[in-house]
Amino acid sequence: MGQDLRVTEIFYSLQGEARTVGWPTVFVRLTGCPLRCRYCDTAYAFHGGERRSLDDITKEVGAYSPRFVTVTGGEPLAQPAVLPLLTNLCDRGYEVSLETSGALPVQEVDRRVSVVLDLKTPGSGEVTRNLYSNLDHLRAHDQVKFVIINAEDYDWARGIIGQYGLTGKCDVLFSPVHGELPAHQLADWILRDRMAVRLQVQLHKILWGDVRGR
Repeated sequence: MGQDLRVTEIFYSLQGEARTVGWPTVFVRLTGCPLRCRYCDTAYAFHGGERRSLDDITKEVGAYSPRFVTVTGGEPLAQPAVLPLLTNLCDRGYEVSLETSGALPVQEVDRRVSVVLDLKTPGSGEVTRNLYSNLDHLRAHDQVKFVIINAEDYDWARGIIGQYGLTGKCDVLFSPVHGELPAHQLADWILRDRMAVRLQVQLHKILWGDVRGR
């Protein structure tokens, strides 16, 4: 049972965010999260789910014959068995990414995995949960994401980038909160300040709206 995971859903879609945006990807969405960000769009993954073995999960992922696999949540690192799952997926030759809030340690994550670390801004309501020591463990193929609600969040993110030298360490992503901050406004700020960051919008929401499993 220690090698089981509680899974909300496994589905095949286009990656809507991060470096592999647009690529067909299998998503493994795990259940549970210790954070409650005010803009969360996957609150349905906080509870419930189905307990499944690593072999069962890996078999379903393999049925899609994917190149890319993303393990997300919820907060995947809240379940310790996610670590052997990530290694299992890497061993099978998939290009694996992990979407994590950054509130839990990442140093034990398989080094082949691309960690997408979502640092929480003041507007999220969870900025105090950021574990900044995680930034010491990031490598060039990892990514740091800031979800921006307003100008305060933007200025805060600029400060963090400078303080920790993030643009020289890995990709940095700025994402506007869907329906709250217009993407063009965030784009204008980035260009005005000549920020070395990547603007990302949620492609899956542009294509399908707020539809579960997409």
